[in-house]
Amino acid sequence: MKKASIIILFIIPFFTFAQSEKQASKKIASEFKKFYNLEAYQEVFNLFSPEMKAALPLDKTNEFFKGIKSQAGKIKHLEFIKYINGSFASYKTDFENGFFSIDISVDSSYKINGFMVKPYKENTHPKLVRNTSKLILPFKGEWDVVWGGDTKELNYHVEHPAQKNAFDMVIRDQQGKSYRTDGLTNEDYYAFGKELIAPTDAEVVLVVDGIKDNIPGEMNAIYIPGNTVILKTVNNEYLFFAHFKQHSIVVKQGQKIKQGELLGLCGNSGNSSEAHLHFHIQNTEDMNHATGAKSYFSDILVNGELKKEYSPIQGQKVKNQ
Repeated sequence: MKKASIIILFIIPFFTFAQSEKQASKKIASEFKKFYNLEAYQEVFNLFSPEMKAALPLDKTNEFFKGIKSQAGKIKHLEFIKYINGSFASYKTDFENGFFSIDISVDSSYKINGFMVKPYKENTHPKLVRNTSKLILPFKGEWDVVWGGDTKELNYHVEHPAQKNAFDMVIRDQQGKSYRTDGLTNEDYYAFGKELIAPTDAEVVLVVDGIKDNIPGEMNAIYIPGNTVILKTVNNEYLFFAHFKQHSIVVKQGQKIKQGELLGLCGNSGNSSEAHLHFHIQNTEDMNHATGAKSYFSDILVNGELKKEYSPIQGQKVKNQ
């Protein structure tokens, strides 16, 4: 299907955590399906942004979709799968002659500003429900679980496949504050600069460093995880750490590390309004294709009580035994 492999891109894709279908994507995908099946390619062209129209004029649009139609047939069903790089809504598309992936990007004016058609590939990554590696908490001292648990009320991450069992953690004082004075600087936060350690023996498979720490209260919409480390265990669990302090990561890609070794320092980079640790486990390195797994920690103190093989929830104070 040669013509269907054409890729038109006019936006800069950004890493994002969101995976729920947006209303704009749903509306445009439905209209596209209707006009495509009717061979109303002028109407499809009218859905394009000015940039798309300039790059793929009406005659080219007609040629492109006629080529797809002649080989794949009509669209029987569109199933939303996920967002790719935060921009393209990806749909498993059941054509009369087979399955393909249609990826559509929609701008703020509800116009298509990016479009891809490619062969559909099922997710073949191994399923992972929970860790089998023995884990310690990835820090020293006592931290507070801000987000953690299995329900939306306890953990907003549950709606996002890769991070559905993620934790966000901070350090709070006896008054419940996460900062010492006015919270206007990163250094004022108890968690900022604290050591983050390896929960188990693993290999470093990804390091992202150099992202600036935010001013508290502001966020970085360009690279949402901020400074990042991903570890791979011998059991093919991918341990994802986000929001390190800029230039604080001390491990390198390909490095083999032991449980308890220093990874870097807690920071406020990426989609973060204050210094905190984001941690989760997923079944593959690429978050865009991953499914999250639940994290259980061995021999930890939860609100002062010893717990074995335990997964903390929002509101609890946790530390290693």
